[in-house]
Amino acid sequence: MPILCSSCSEKRAVLKRPKTGHSLCKECFFWAFEEEVHQTIVAAELFKPKEVVGIAASGGKDSTVLAHVMKLLNERYNYGLQLMLISVDEGITGYRDDSLETVKRNQQQYELPLKIVSYEELYGWTMDAIVKQVGLKNNCTFCGVFRRQALDRGAIMLKVDKICTGHNADDVAETVLMNVLRGDIARLRRCTTISTASEGDGVVPRCKPLKYAYEKEIVLYAYFKKLDYFSTECIYSPNAYRGHARTFLKDLESIRPSSIVDIIHSGENLSVREGVKMPVQGTCTRCGYISSQALCKSCVLLEGLNRGLPKLGIGKHHRLHEKLLSQQPLTDNEERKLKSVDF
Repeated sequence: MPILCSSCSEKRAVLKRPKTGHSLCKECFFWAFEEEVHQTIVAAELFKPKEVVGIAASGGKDSTVLAHVMKLLNERYNYGLQLMLISVDEGITGYRDDSLETVKRNQQQYELPLKIVSYEELYGWTMDAIVKQVGLKNNCTFCGVFRRQALDRGAIMLKVDKICTGHNADDVAETVLMNVLRGDIARLRRCTTISTASEGDGVVPRCKPLKYAYEKEIVLYAYFKKLDYFSTECIYSPNAYRGHARTFLKDLESIRPSSIVDIIHSGENLSVREGVKMPVQGTCTRCGYISSQALCKSCVLLEGLNRGLPKLGIGKHHRLHEKLLSQQPLTDNEERKLKSVDF
């Protein structure tokens, strides 16, 4: 006997929500998903009328669902926002070039302006070239640092007031776990915040409208809505540290579905003991981007690549960073040490 939707009690249920366990028909699931995102936006006061909002678009399921839902809710509830798409081309052949085609189709489907910024244009390097230098072990460090700055630069070009990203509940919970495992107190305090204020010139405030949306439900929403998205994983990410946190989280979710939101709430309520020294946020003396050191991570990584010493930005080499700042050449011994560091 078919199961009826637990919400409307009229139509046949087509899915069981991973988040709540409720059996719903398509229409009731769409409404529940969209309303939860709307309540997240309203409760956190993420936007103000007349703001220009840039949607970080990769062509994947999260950013495609974000673009679709943001456009829908903006019209349904009259947020009064001017929406735009911002995409970053990391220069990954066979992956990003294909996903950007999806983004370009999304631009036509949602009738939103699109700005694409590339690593090659901003840094003079593509991820393909970087991976040839550094290998597959720490390439995600380069990509993550460069992408964050590239997104800000694209947003500044479009003169947007805020960037919204497709980070979902699973992403946030994974980040909490990663920061606990690494003992990274500074990032642990920041990673669960739903929005960030402007941290200085060249940094655009960001927010996560999908913060409490489960990844499985995003997939179901995209599937039943027949949204056009790119589903291939990055070819350079199999060894990423995040993958281990993701596997652990999926194991927890299979035993207790509420584990994801429970971890997020734990992260939100963690407090740091008085007297714990925290990094002081400043600006990079070279490019002006936010940094807790004299040189930001992006400039250090870029300097290492340009000098043929890609390991320079991996690990703690603050004394060498001071030399870079003063344009002093590294000694032969310092170069040998860097080249001997195991990635």
